[in-house]
Amino acid sequence: MAEKTIRIGTRDSELALWQAHTVEKKLNDLGYKTEIIAVKSEGDIILDKPLYELGITGIFTKTLDVAMISGQVDIAVHSMKDVPTALPQGIVQAAVLERANTLDILVHKGNLDFLQGSGTIATGSLRRQAQWLHKFPNHQVVDLRGNVNTRMQKLQDSDWNGAVFAAAGLERINLKPTDFINLDWMIPAPAQGAMVVVAMAEDEFCREAVSELNDIETEVCTHIERQFLRRLEGGCTAPIGALATYNEEEDTIHFEGVLFSIDGQQKIAINKVVPIEEWKNLGYHSAEEILNNGGTELMKTIKEKLKK
Repeated sequence: MAEKTIRIGTRDSELALWQAHTVEKKLNDLGYKTEIIAVKSEGDIILDKPLYELGITGIFTKTLDVAMISGQVDIAVHSMKDVPTALPQGIVQAAVLERANTLDILVHKGNLDFLQGSGTIATGSLRRQAQWLHKFPNHQVVDLRGNVNTRMQKLQDSDWNGAVFAAAGLERINLKPTDFINLDWMIPAPAQGAMVVVAMAEDEFCREAVSELNDIETEVCTHIERQFLRRLEGGCTAPIGALATYNEEEDTIHFEGVLFSIDGQQKIAINKVVPIEEWKNLGYHSAEEILNNGGTELMKTIKEKLKK
């Protein structure tokens, strides 16, 4: 085995570091030498503007992309749902790790009476906002930014009734409180719960090392979801949810995809089961069906709203 030390780039939030250390341990177990290099991302620094206003897809990945291209780090570890569907030139997906919990959860303050009346829920995600308002049209949704720890603290310090989080993130760093409910009716973000490792295309050593961590089932399912997102041209902004799951007994893929208007009033959904052989273009064809079913007009409206 070559003596090269693989430099793992990561954001410096607790969750990002947990993810980087997880990859590091797996690589160490395979006999590779590693070093973790943490960098601050613009997404962590600019906390007073909603993500979609910053006009950058991949705000959380951009700093690490630059660090890789300029040779400061060899690989980078990301929450896959934060990664733009088109990777920068020269950077490739090297592995998708086995997926964790895909659910969104509502963290609340012990009293759920507001679900029957009016309430205020916090989230920085248009997807979560739209789905919440679709189900609870008389609620108010407020913007919530920052890393997981910051958001949990903001919820505690606020008079909001609750906030929506990805279960996986809270579980990974043991922040999941007792006062939560699973939002099994909410379609997650494409690739939610999955971690991806990217490497430089020409770096054969690192690509080969990292490829040993790849989980094929997760790779297939997240490919379908991200292809769906890319065809709908969502970037990180439009209210788009997607979830593909593999059924081993029947050798089929179950896909659920959804596009909402920002206020949650319009919903275009797709739900299908296909044989595993059809996975490669499933996301694309599902997105086409949504676009032909009113999605093209809806995407146009969303983009115009976000420009304002």
